[in-house]
Amino acid sequence: MKFLVCSMVVTTRATFVLRLGILLSTMAGTLSSSVSQTSSCAVVGAGVLGASLCRQILEDPLLAHVKVTGITKTSNRHASIREQVLSGVTVESANERFDLKLSDELSDSDKFENVVFCAPPSGFEDYPKAVHDAAKNVWAGPSAGGVFVFTSSGGVYSQDSGVVSAATPVPSSSEAGPRAARLLGAEEACLSEEGCCIRLAGLYNLQRGAHNYWLTSGKEIAGSRNGLINLLHYDDAAGVCLAALKAESDKCRGNIFIASDSNPITRLQICESALKAACYKDLKIPPFAVEATGEPFGKTYDCTETYSQLNWKPKYESFDAFMTANA
Repeated sequence: MKFLVCSMVVTTRATFVLRLGILLSTMAGTLSSSVSQTSSCAVVGAGVLGASLCRQILEDPLLAHVKVTGITKTSNRHASIREQVLSGVTVESANERFDLKLSDELSDSDKFENVVFCAPPSGFEDYPKAVHDAAKNVWAGPSAGGVFVFTSSGGVYSQDSGVVSAATPVPSSSEAGPRAARLLGAEEACLSEEGCCIRLAGLYNLQRGAHNYWLTSGKEIAGSRNGLINLLHYDDAAGVCLAALKAESDKCRGNIFIASDSNPITRLQICESALKAACYKDLKIPPFAVEATGEPFGKTYDCTETYSQLNWKPKYESFDAFMTANA
């Protein structure tokens, strides 16, 4: 009986030690995995939008494990891009986690878990092919667990009025005008590889956007003064891309979103709001090609689904609010 009791104690103790060892081993493995685990994100096109996105990824505490590579066609602006991305960033690891590469330098082994393609059509002879090549050759694919995001434009919508959403029908790339056709072809290339498209409203910051051209070019403003324009700050455009990277992948893959600040304003109101900023206050609003009167007209973006599915809201609630803050 004593032997039996002793045997039971030893067996129980051995089982406990074994289980404890397995538990500790599992915990150590998990800890080691979480500490050493790194994720990669390539941002194709490190212009104003791309640089802002790189910066936001580096500053996001939930993405502290992500290494970011900005991919460009030339190295002409690498110094200024690095300055834009890293200047003022207080995260200690930011410099180590950020890199710039030329597209020609990428090898077959350079695959990234996440890719955001935000280079404009102007830099490519065949824009749809460029997007397709990035999805096939730069992205590691859906099996790696990440997402491929392509930044498109609300310019793909053919209708001139009413409310449009991501579900609103658009013409095929073969039926659309040249500019829209390139974007639609690129969207088709993205979606065919299980990527995600985000149709962005007209982008702006203090020095870039339609307002700057209209007020400084000295030319007549094309279009009606009462025509509505949907807008989005460059940082918010980067923010919605960031939200797509952080969302569950099945919410993004194969889906289309639309993004604006949900406060469309007329061409005249854009000029009036811009004049509130200190850098434009001494300028004059040029004449419009169409001096129409009456109610504002044009299409309005419905971003309800984007806000909900990506858990995103723009930082700058309106163009007017942004310009007023820069008075």
